[in-house]
Parts: sequence; structure tokens; C-alpha cells
Amino acid sequence: MDERAELAEQFDRARGHLRAVAFRMLGSADEADDALQEAWLRADRAGADGVANLTGWLTTIVGRVCLDVLRARKRRPEDPSDLAELVTVPDAADPEGEAVLADSVGLALLVVLDRLGPAERVAFVLHDLFAVPFAEIGEIVGRSPAAAKKLASRARARVQGAAAVPVDDLGRQREVVEAFLAASRAGDLDGLLAVLAPDVVRRDGATVMRGAGRVARETLTNGGLARVACPALVDGAVGLVVAPRGRLLLVLRVEVRDGRVAAFTAVKDPDALSRVDLAVLDA
Repeated sequence: MDERAELAEQFDRARGHLRAVAFRMLGSADEADDALQEAWLRADRAGADGVANLTGWLTTIVGRVCLDVLRARKRRPEDPSDLAELVTVPDAADPEGEAVLADSVGLALLVVLDRLGPAERVAFVLHDLFAVPFAEIGEIVGRSPAAAKKLASRARARVQGAAAVPVDDLGRQREVVEAFLAASRAGDLDGLLAVLAPDVVRRDGATVMRGAGRVARETLTNGGLARVACPALVDGAVGLVVAPRGRLLLVLRVEVRDGRVAAFTAVKDPDALSRVDLAVLDA
């Protein structure tokens, strides 16, 4: 077997790992596949002669490709209307892909990672999720190993966040928010009425809606949003992020009182969203 054919075989063997790396760094199955294609072209041009750890070398190449993609993304902010279309147009989003994002990676994690700088995101994903040494990460992001470690540490602090309420209160909030989300996804009107306070208030910009019946019915008319929503730490309390394809569309601040949702507020404006403190809830 010649060198190129052997490299291709090794690349195929590592494809699952490499795609997982790209998927977590980019938050998009399509972009991850594109990154792998570009990584193969770069690896093929460079050749692997003398490479002792082929998987590590290929991971480094994928990391560099993803860093380029993330930097380009920062220069081209997404239009919120493009994201809204993914939850309003039938078949615009791949349900299976959304399930993968929610279950294997976590929508909240992808949302928080999207708020990191490109180098921070690469450092955190490679080290904390794939145990890549800081020396190798430093080569990818163009920093010293010590600087790469600081990047990952800063990213970790932002991902984990800090709760503004005691742990027990946070747990009770989470139970209520998850019950609200489950009923919304299931189209369960009775389930929503059970978790909403009778005088619940729903605020969406200048629109204010009151009463469990009205709020429950309005929630069910927007069932597509629940499919791409998940609990997260929102300004230190449990709320919801709505994130088609892992990209933040809106945030729901949720107020829980006496074991029910007493109020929730939708935050959609990009400037307002940028000021919301988001973090991942502990599993």
C-alpha cells in the first residue's frame, strides 16, 4: 500500500473521532463535514511521513480548520431571521440532527460555546472534551502552552457560570422548567396548565399575556420552538434557550413561584441577548 492510500485508510479510521471534534467546535453537522473535507485536503497535501501519532496530527489539522471557520463566522454575524426560519418552515431543520445536538452535545453548551472567542472555544473543546495536551493546542491557536491553558480556563469559567440562588432552589426551578418544556414538546395542554400559575404572565417585547389558559394555548401554537429549546442558567437562574442548529435565537427568563411558572419573558433583541449571562446547568 502506498503512503497516500495508507493515509486515506487511517483518516477513515479516525473519521468518527475527527467529526466529533469538529461537531463540538462548530455546532453544525454540515460545517463539521465540510471541515473534515478540508482537513483531508490539507493532510493529503502535507503527507504523513514521519508522523508518530497520526490521530493526534489529524486532530490538530481539524482544529486549525475549525479555528479558521470560527474566525470567519465572527466576521459574518448571522441574521436572526435566518435562524427563526429554521423553526417556522417545515423540514427546514433536520429533526435527527437537532436530536443529536440536544442529546450528544447539548444545545446549552453549544450556545455558550458560541459566545467564546474562537481561540477560547478551540482550547476548551480540545482540552476539556478531548484531552488534547496544551502544547498541541498552543500550536493550533498560535500561543504558548501556558497561554492555551489560560484560554481553556477562562472558557471553562464562562461555560460553568455561577448560580444566583441556593442549589436546592436551583433544583426546584429546574424541575418546573423541565416540566414546562416537556409539556410544550408533547403538545400537552393539561400538562401546561398544571405547571403554569393561574395568573401567569408572558412578556414578549411589548406584548403581555396573562392567564394560564391563554398562555398555554399560545405556547402550543409555537411548538417548533420547544423542539430547539433546552434549560440553561440564565442570569444565574434556570431559564430556557431556544437555539435552532445550536445558534441562539431567543432566551426565556422564567420566574418560578410555589412550584409553578409565575412569569416568563422572551428576550430576542440581539443587543439584549448579548447582555444576558448564559451558562450550562450541571447534568
